[in-house]
Amino acid sequence: MDRRKFVKGSLVAAAGMAMARRGLAGPLISTGAKRPNIIIILCDDLGFGDLGCYGSEAIATPNLDRMAGEGIKLTNFYSSAPVCSPSRAGLLTGRYPPRTKITQVLFPSTGVGAVVNTRIVAGGAALALPKDEITVADLMKKAGYATCCLGKWHLGDRSGFRPNDRGFDHYLGLLYSNDMIPLPLWRNGEIVEKSPCNQDLLTGKYADEALWFIKQNQDRPFFLYLAHTFPHQPLHASPDFRGKSKGGLYGDCVEEIDWSAGKILALLAELGLAENTLVIFTSDNGPWYQGNPGYRRGRKNDSFDGGMNVPFLARWPGKIAAGKTSSLMGMNFDLFATSLAVAGAEVPGDRVIDGRNLLPVLCSQAQAGPHERLYYYKGKTLEAVRSQRFKYQLRHYVYYSPVGQAQGPWLFDLEDDPNESYNVSALYPEVFQQFSAEVEDWQKNFGRGMKV
Repeated sequence: MDRRKFVKGSLVAAAGMAMARRGLAGPLISTGAKRPNIIIILCDDLGFGDLGCYGSEAIATPNLDRMAGEGIKLTNFYSSAPVCSPSRAGLLTGRYPPRTKITQVLFPSTGVGAVVNTRIVAGGAALALPKDEITVADLMKKAGYATCCLGKWHLGDRSGFRPNDRGFDHYLGLLYSNDMIPLPLWRNGEIVEKSPCNQDLLTGKYADEALWFIKQNQDRPFFLYLAHTFPHQPLHASPDFRGKSKGGLYGDCVEEIDWSAGKILALLAELGLAENTLVIFTSDNGPWYQGNPGYRRGRKNDSFDGGMNVPFLARWPGKIAAGKTSSLMGMNFDLFATSLAVAGAEVPGDRVIDGRNLLPVLCSQAQAGPHERLYYYKGKTLEAVRSQRFKYQLRHYVYYSPVGQAQGPWLFDLEDDPNESYNVSALYPEVFQQFSAEVEDWQKNFGRGMKV
C-alpha cells in the first residue's frame, strides 16, 4: 500500500456550511460549485528583500515575480513572532503566540534538545502546541477538505503532537529546524530517511509530494500547507541549483523554492484548478545570518521590522486582480480566518481569535486594513505596537560596553522612516501618549483574553 495514502476526513454537506465571510461582500463560490482550494507556501527565514518582485537583483525568482504580477503583493505584512515556532503557532491558530504558550523555539525531545526543553518548561512555555488549541487544519478537515502539511513542522515532535495529530491527513517533512539533531525525514507516522537526511534533496522532495497531493485531490477541495526548510541555516540546494545564483548558496536555495512554486502553479493550470485555488506565499520571519531584510532595521529575532516584515504574495485568478500592491497591514495569523472564509467555515467562538479575514484586502474591496493595531511579541514580551503609520517601540537593551543599556520607548513614523532610525516622540507627543496608554491597557487585559 502506498505509504502516502491518507485517511479522508468526513465530508460535510455543502448545504450545511456557514457561508458568511466577515467583511467580504458577495459570495466567492456559486451554489453547487466545488469549494476553493487553498495553498499556503511558507519559507523559513526568507527576507523581505529576497525576491525580485521586492527588489532583489542578486536572486532570480521569475515564477514568484509572475505570481505577484498575476495577483497582489503586500508591503506591510508581518509574522506574528520574529522566530519560527511561535510564528507557526500564530499562523495555524489565528492567535498571538503567547496565547498558545508557544513563545520560544522548540527543540527535539531527545538528546541535547531535551536539556534545553527543560529550561523552556521552567520558564512557563509549552514544548508543543497544546492539544486544546484548534488549528486551521482541524477546521478545514472538518469542513470536508483534504489536508496536507509538507516540510518543517516545529510545533512538537512527540506522538500526539505531530502534524497528523493536528488536523493534517498527510505529512512529509522534518519535525523541527534543519540545524537540530537527530534529523530524520518523516512521512506520516514513520521515518522514511534516517538521520541525517539528505538536505540537498529536500526542496525537490517537497515539490514532488505537493504535486502528488494536488493530483490525488483534484476532484475535492484541498488545503496544502507547504512549509519549506530553507533558506534557514545550514543552507542546502540540489545539484541542479547549486552554484547558479548570484546570491551564493542562499540564493540557490531561494531559486529552487521559486522553481518549486512554479511547478505547483503550472500543475494547477494543467488540471484546470488555477481559478479555483488561492495560493499564498510568505515567510515565517525575517532573515537570519544571510538574506535581505528589505533594508529595514533588524533581522530574525528582532521586533524591528527587519525581523517581522515579510514578503506576502497571493494569487487567485478571477478573484484577486492582477498586478496589485497594497500597503494595508496584515499578520500571518490572519491566514487562519482567511482560509476559513474561503472554505465558508465559521471562526471558533469559544476563544480569542486575533486574526482577521484578509479577503477584502486581497480582493481590493477594503479601503482600510482589518487591524487598527498590530502587536509585536518576542517570546512572552510585548516589544512594539504599530498603526498604519506609526510604530511604538518599547524599551530595548542596546549594546553599551561593557553591558547593555535600556533605551526607549521610541516612536517611529514609518511613512517617512521605514528603517526605524529616528525617534519622533517629541514631534508627535499626543500620538506617543496614546500608544503608551493603549499598551498599558492591552497588557492589563491580554492574559485574561479580553482583548481581540
